[in-house]
Amino acid sequence: MAAPLTFDDLKSEIARRQAELPARLRQIAEFAVHHPNEMALGTVATIAGRARVQPSSIVRFANAFGYEGFSALQQVFRTRLVEGAGPSYRERIAAMRAVSAASPASPGDVLARFVGEGVAALEHLHETIRDAELKRAIRLLARADGIYLVAQGRSFPVAFYLHYAIRRLDLSAHLVDGVGGTARLQAGTAGRRDALIAISFKNYSPDVVDIAKETSERGVSVIAITDGPLSPLSACASVAFELHEEEPHAFRSLVAPMCLAQSLIVALGHQLAGNGAG
Repeated sequence: MAAPLTFDDLKSEIARRQAELPARLRQIAEFAVHHPNEMALGTVATIAGRARVQPSSIVRFANAFGYEGFSALQQVFRTRLVEGAGPSYRERIAAMRAVSAASPASPGDVLARFVGEGVAALEHLHETIRDAELKRAIRLLARADGIYLVAQGRSFPVAFYLHYAIRRLDLSAHLVDGVGGTARLQAGTAGRRDALIAISFKNYSPDVVDIAKETSERGVSVIAITDGPLSPLSACASVAFELHEEEPHAFRSLVAPMCLAQSLIVALGHQLAGNGAG
C-alpha cells in the first residue's frame, strides 16, 4: 500500500483501518493521533515509552501503513509541525504544571492553569477544524426537519446549550436527555429527514455511541463532536469534529466544545437568513 503523504491522510487511513489493527498497533495509532508533536520530535525509544509499547512495535506500525521505517513515518509529523501546528501555549501549560507540582496551588494558580489550557484548546480548535467540515454540518442542520441532541455526563451542557439555541432559531429541536431511561425511545423518532448531534469524549458514553450508530443506520445524518478519528462516533458520523485535549484530567474543559457549538449556531443562523456561504 502507498504510505499516506500528509498527517490528515494518515489520520483518515488510521480511522478507516482501526477495526482491523492488532491491539498494540491500535494503541500506537491512538497515541500518534493525539500526540503528533511528540511523534515529530521523539525517538523510537521515547515514543515507545510514552505509548507503553516496545520500540519494535513502533517500526511495525510504520510498516503497516506503507512506510519503509520510522524515519519516513516521522517525516509526516515533522512536516505538520513545520507548517504551523506548533506547541505555543502548551509549553506555558507544561511550565505551570511543573510549578504547581512543586508547591500547593493557590486559587490564582488554578485559575491561571485553566485559562492557559482554555486558550490552548481554542488555539487547537482553530488549527484543526476545517471550513469544509463546518459548511457541511451547517448544510445538514439547515435542511433537517428536526435536530436531535444527545450527550451525557460532562458533555451534556453542550447538548443542552445547542438545544436552547436551536429553539431560539425557531427550529425543531429534541433533547435526548434519557429521563426515566427513555433515551432510545426519544431518539427513535428521528427519521431520514432529521439530523442528530452526538457529543461524547473518551471514555465514551455507551448510550450516546449506541444511539448515534442506530440513528445512522436508519439514514439519519449524524454530526459528532468528539476527540479524534478513533472515536466510535467518528465511524458513524457524516461530519466529525475532533476536539482533543493534550493532557485530559479530572475536569474536562468545555471551552472548545462550547465555542464550536456557538459557532455552529451563529453560522446556522446566517445560513437560514440567506447570508451563508452554502
